[in-house]
Amino acid sequence: MAPPSGHSFFLIGALGVFALNCFTRAQRNGTLIFTKENTIRKCSCSADIRDCDYSLANLMCSCKTMLPLAVEQTSYSDRLTIWFTDTSALGLLLNFTLVRDLKLSLCSTNTLPTEYLAICGLKRLRVSTEAKHPSPEQSLLIHDGGESEPREKPTLQRGWQTCMYLSFLDMALFNRESALKSYSVANSASVANNFPYFSYLKTFPVLNNKSYVVTFIY
Repeated sequence: MAPPSGHSFFLIGALGVFALNCFTRAQRNGTLIFTKENTIRKCSCSADIRDCDYSLANLMCSCKTMLPLAVEQTSYSDRLTIWFTDTSALGLLLNFTLVRDLKLSLCSTNTLPTEYLAICGLKRLRVSTEAKHPSPEQSLLIHDGGESEPREKPTLQRGWQTCMYLSFLDMALFNRESALKSYSVANSASVANNFPYFSYLKTFPVLNNKSYVVTFIY
């Protein structure tokens, strides 16, 4: 068999570069945060990293260590993935944070308590419990941002104060092998009064004459 011509090598190389560029563009702007041994690492990743592979994340992503006291309220316009082993840091990272696309991966066999996270603006949630249960990743679409969405939308630049969609996530769902479920309550004008069992909502500065869509995920 004759060896490939120079033209063939050029074509194969060009196709390889094209495929790599497409893959990189498709995976760009992903944020990964993982907690391990009382440290928090925040990474910017250009490709998906296998769940709970800490060594690969440190190798393939641009990561920095964050002190728990230095964690600031922020917003995420790209995909946010969090690997965790318990709930100790999740409230600090996610409560009243504006996140559109969130993936939570449990990286331990720990049993989690019934604690609720309050997340603003959540459109899509994915959960992985492979370390605890040998089950596939689950995905849930909370709202699609279609025409039925209220005209006033949360803006990332102004942060969680403009949040109109508030999701409560029951962390005990990671103990079960059942499918993700959710239900929503629309036109909730007083979040703290309508849901008195969530005491930390008293710190949520609700704006006057503002209606919320509240979703419970369990």
